[in-house]
Amino acid sequence: MYHKFIQSRNVYLINLVALCFFLNAMVLLISCKSSSAEHYGFITKLGSDTIAVESVTRQGNTVTSDEVDRFPRVRVRHTVINLNPDGSIQHLVMDIHTPSEPINQRERKVTVDVTANKVHLSKTDSTGILNRDFATGGDIVEAHVPQMYSLYDLYFAAALKHAVALKSAIGTAVQVRQFYIDREFDQFPLGRGHVTPLGDNKVHITHDWLSGTGEATMDSNYHMLSYSGNRTTYKVEVNRLSSLPDIKNIADHFEAVEAKTGNVKLLSVRDTIRAQIGSASFAVDYGRPLMRGRKLLGDVLPYDHVWRTGANAATQFTISAPIKLAGMQVPAATYTLWTVPHAAAVDLIVNKQTGQWGTEYNGSLNLGIAKMTSEALTSPVEAFTISIIPVDAKHGTLIMEWGFFRWTAPIEVQ
Repeated sequence: MYHKFIQSRNVYLINLVALCFFLNAMVLLISCKSSSAEHYGFITKLGSDTIAVESVTRQGNTVTSDEVDRFPRVRVRHTVINLNPDGSIQHLVMDIHTPSEPINQRERKVTVDVTANKVHLSKTDSTGILNRDFATGGDIVEAHVPQMYSLYDLYFAAALKHAVALKSAIGTAVQVRQFYIDREFDQFPLGRGHVTPLGDNKVHITHDWLSGTGEATMDSNYHMLSYSGNRTTYKVEVNRLSSLPDIKNIADHFEAVEAKTGNVKLLSVRDTIRAQIGSASFAVDYGRPLMRGRKLLGDVLPYDHVWRTGANAATQFTISAPIKLAGMQVPAATYTLWTVPHAAAVDLIVNKQTGQWGTEYNGSLNLGIAKMTSEALTSPVEAFTISIIPVDAKHGTLIMEWGFFRWTAPIEVQ
């Protein structure tokens, strides 16, 4: 009887152990399933030029990214980010390879820890270690790299979740603080950004290093599907990729091209032209954006909106003698030139404010507005070009060309 009892107990224990193993396996299976990895990427284009490509894996609150961008120099990045439950950054480690840097600065590691009230950054290369601490004020904290859009993806998601938690109304902006990783910006304190949910899966973003407003399309799971910088000075278009791109091969290609031809022509080159008509001297200082296969009139340059007539800082126009420009009396001085393209015409604006950024147009300081002559070109002009062509000792022509348009205005020295 006793032996039967022992035998029954052993069978019970064996079955109990087996059941425990089964339950543990089920828990593990469910856990693995609930935290299954997401694989995706982003591609960033400026017109016909590819500016950045990224491969991302996310498992739970850990995001791992391999990315290459050329803005304008090539940088290859490997990043691991640990997120808080609300989507804000808790810990970040980024290894950066910059082949065009001096040899002792080509490899760089950035480590970031974020607590409730502080961001601690540690940036290391062979020249030493740079440590910085910034107060957050308890705000959501995200990272900023100009063309790394997995960071924008996290930025939007954290802000939207915050808005939902607070039951904020559509159109109410959520403030986000951002720290800077690249060497050009790492001396600056935390920036401020604002993400505004618009409804219909659209969100807007503005921040300290973005001139204008970016717009993204999200899905119901807070994934960024696309981003447009058309209303900013970074007129990029970004799309989410459902498969992982081969970052190594793309990075090798970018590096080879950079080594052979130099940095990608990403930022608009600043140029100055000088001309002489009789006794009057002229100088124009302006930015020269590239066409890059884009549609310009009505798209990059929206109709009926003031354009800086170039890129970056406002276009400076200096004359040593009074002139008539497109019929406007213009005394000797320095001005800024602006234009307003229309579907069938273009306006030229001479403005008395100088030295400002190209987004700081003040119409109350206009000296005058006049029509320019517009004509179509049969062959495109890749870089925006301003020129002044003398005709005789008193007359000349101001010419602006880009893509398939040419705008002209007569000059008469008084």
